[in-house]
Amino acid sequence: MGQRQAEDPLKVIFNYNNVFYSFFYDDTSGCTHRSREFAMNYVYSGEMVVDNGHERIHVGKGECVFIPRDHHITLYKRTCDGERYCGIFLMFTRAFLKEMYDKFGRREIPTDTPKLDSGVIKLPRTAEIASLFASMTPYFDPEVKPHDDFMQLKLQEGLLALLHIDRRFAPTLFDFNEPWKIDILDFMNRNYMYEFTVEELAHYTGRSLATFKRDFKKVSDLTPEKWLIRKRLEVAYALMKEGGRKIADVYTEVGFKNQSHFSSAFKKLYGVAPSAVSV
Repeated sequence: MGQRQAEDPLKVIFNYNNVFYSFFYDDTSGCTHRSREFAMNYVYSGEMVVDNGHERIHVGKGECVFIPRDHHITLYKRTCDGERYCGIFLMFTRAFLKEMYDKFGRREIPTDTPKLDSGVIKLPRTAEIASLFASMTPYFDPEVKPHDDFMQLKLQEGLLALLHIDRRFAPTLFDFNEPWKIDILDFMNRNYMYEFTVEELAHYTGRSLATFKRDFKKVSDLTPEKWLIRKRLEVAYALMKEGGRKIADVYTEVGFKNQSHFSSAFKKLYGVAPSAVSV
């Protein structure tokens, strides 16, 4: 049955068997999203802006986007035309996709069918998508709780809707190969500003936790957590010293949550306060 996921009075999220209903009451904050699974995000009301670091995709009322597995994005959910943000998020786990692959008769995927590009895709407004999410809107009422097997059927409908939109969804979604190892320091140098647990770092670099810890010791004498802090401080130092940036602009950009933590960590590493470097 459903589980309430958020205690923040400005955000209410319910999870019904990997179908998430969300309500956002403020327009000031974005949330960094790192889904380990493929997903569809439908905007019932309000607006959502998806920032992938290169472009911003605006998703309005009645629109839906496909979010790839292991993709880093920032989501801004806000009111639009006087309506608060309400959305439905369908998450397709690897176990679910394997089950569906068997259920659909292991449909033949032509070997020359390419996979989709790795970015977020705004989906067309098809009758299947409109019908799917229209049938799910009664459950925005937290007093009306669906059964898990019913939500399982809705996940199946979402999957079928994707498969009928573009044939490239099949080889993309039904790829069950284990991820290849990727260079640890290259990944961390490109993603140092995000909050990662060690378990997440292992996952995103294609390793078990034990293998990640062993491989990381080969490339650094620091722990992964301390490496990330040092990297953020080094980038911040360069931005202030060489780029003329202000402290208030820099500390959030490199991944610190508050200025006092940034200042104490900076002084511990460099022996001076950030104000001695910032112009």
